This record gives sequence, structure tokens and C-alpha cells, in this order.
Amino acid sequence: MLQSPLRYSPSLEQPQADEAETDASLEKSFDYILKTTAEDYGRAVRAVHAKAHGLFEGTFTVDGDLPPELAQGLFAREGAYPAVFRISTNPGDILDDNVVLPRGIALKVEGVTGEREPGAEGDGQDFLMVNAPVFAAPTADKFAGKLKLLAATTDRAEGAKVALSTVLGYINGALGKVGLESKALAGMGGLPQVHPLGETYFSTVPFRYGDHVAKFRLRPLSPSLTALTDTVIDTSGRPDGLRETIREDAASLTGEWAFEVQLLRDLEKQPIEDASVEWKEEDSPFVQVATLRVEPQDTWAEDKVRRIDETLHFSPWNALAAHKPLGGINRARRRAYKHSSDFRVRVNGCPFSAADEAAE
Repeated sequence: MLQSPLRYSPSLEQPQADEAETDASLEKSFDYILKTTAEDYGRAVRAVHAKAHGLFEGTFTVDGDLPPELAQGLFAREGAYPAVFRISTNPGDILDDNVVLPRGIALKVEGVTGEREPGAEGDGQDFLMVNAPVFAAPTADKFAGKLKLLAATTDRAEGAKVALSTVLGYINGALGKVGLESKALAGMGGLPQVHPLGETYFSTVPFRYGDHVAKFRLRPLSPSLTALTDTVIDTSGRPDGLRETIREDAASLTGEWAFEVQLLRDLEKQPIEDASVEWKEEDSPFVQVATLRVEPQDTWAEDKVRRIDETLHFSPWNALAAHKPLGGINRARRRAYKHSSDFRVRVNGCPFSAADEAAE
């Protein structure tokens, strides 16, 4: 029998004394990535998730008749909202798609109402997710160390990155055939180049969920999307192969994703401050609370590139107070993403809309 969901309390978070030092380390790494890529591209790009593969417009519909523990915040009332989302790759440089790395999705639900987090201007609720159930590091200081190493690879030997990714993919594929896939190799680029539209995306870190706490998941729901799950895309000789494939498929695609929440029920098994621990579904299952729907569209139209890729910012802190980001990783993201967005404004010489200038 499942335990009852725990109630939200500010005491669930345990800030560390050295978080200012961690912030400084993150900003230093971000600065190196941002300045290096700005020199390369003649414009500033995001310090993380720089390359977009698809830009979508859709409808986010909150389910009706949700039980009280799920009818919280944005999800308290049934309703439909316009939404945009951006599918991307996690590095801060724009790489050939033959470098196989984790994917991300940044979703902005527009026109939401309610008390907002300080600095979250406009009327959007952002959800940032990746195609893995846990974050790459347990804490912000450990992530800062990994980011320092990642920053050192920015603008270095893209051909070598392609070759390494290919070799690691072959190795991990062979291991997979005997049930021995390596998470370490996957994180280094040993992933299959699967279709991003068939992937399941996770918030990896917790958020306030009104009276409770939850993690989020976006899962392919319609047959048009589940048919793409585990489909491998051949990007040989196609540096933008993912973008091209998504654009081709989306032109005739009507698809739906289930937006799901996983409530906090046991602090020992579901820690707030350790983002590397997966919250197991046997302890707390994911439950659908909304649907994200898209109709056929051009996912790389010029107007979308200008509005979504070049102008909009996405941040977990662009949020309702009812969905406040929690934990050390989220606290670090608040400051680091703002640092990155400020750099983009300075270098590109084009301020973002007031609704988004506080996000990344």
C-alpha cells in the first residue's frame, strides 16, 4: 500500500554553506562556454542546450476531476493553455548530430494565473526535462566540477567527439545485447541516436506541487509518437539530421504526450537534495494530470526560430509559487541561468521580452 503524499514545507530543503562558492564556479564555467561560442558563432547562444532540433507550438490541457492531492497549482482546475516547446541537445556548443548526447525538452505553458516566484515575470510556467530519470550529479558542487570539465571541451576537435561517440555507441550497443548497458558510457556519448519525439522526458529534480512535492515526466501517449520510441535515426553525413528528421515527421504529425507527476511520499527513498537518486515507481507511481498535443506544423520555420529559439528563455524559476523549484541543483540553476541570459542580452544587443527576461 502506498504511503500518503508528504506535505510541502520549507524545511524540506537543506541549503549548504558553500553554495556561494559553487555559484562562482558555475559562473566561471558558463563564462568560458559563453565567450568561446559567441566568438565562434558571432552571436551568443545558450550556455547549455545550445542546439535546438525542433520548435513546436501546441496545447497543454489539464485533466478534469483530479483527486485533491493532484489538483494543485496549475493543475487545480481543468483547462487548456497554449504552449511552446524546444527540443535540444545538452552541450553549450552547437555540435554535429553524430555526437550522440542526452536530449532535453523545454516546455512553456502560457497564460497561467496565480502567485508567481520572485523574478518570474510574464505569465508562463516552464518545465525543463531531459531523457533520463536522474540528474548528472547529486549536488550542485559536484555538478560544478563536471561542468568545469565539460567547459574545457567546448570548441575542441568536433571530429574527435563524433568518432568517440560512434565508438562508445558500438560498445554500449554490444553490451546492451547481453543486458549490460553502461550508464557511464551512455553519459559519455554511448547512446543510440534515437528519435527525440519518441523519448520520455523527466524533470530529474523535485518541485513544489501546491500542498505537496513532485517530480514531472512527459511520456509519449499517442500511437504516432510511441511508434517512434527506440527508432534509430541515421545521421551519417547529416550534421543536422535530427532537426531534418523531426521537421519532416512533424509536417504530418498529430501527437499527444501525457504530462505526469510523481508525488513525494518517503524522504529517505525520495531525497530532495540528492538529484542522482531515482524516485522508484513502486514507492510512488507517475500519474497523468495533463496532455500536451501538437498538430502538423513546420518545426523550423523562420518565425519560430526568431520567437522560440532566439527570443524566448526557459527556466525552472519562471514558475508559479505553487511549483517552486526545490533542492540544491534548482537553487544553482536560478542564478546560473540568469547569468547566461544576461550575457545573451549584452552580446546580442537585443533585450528579450519582459515576460522572459528573467528566464533562460
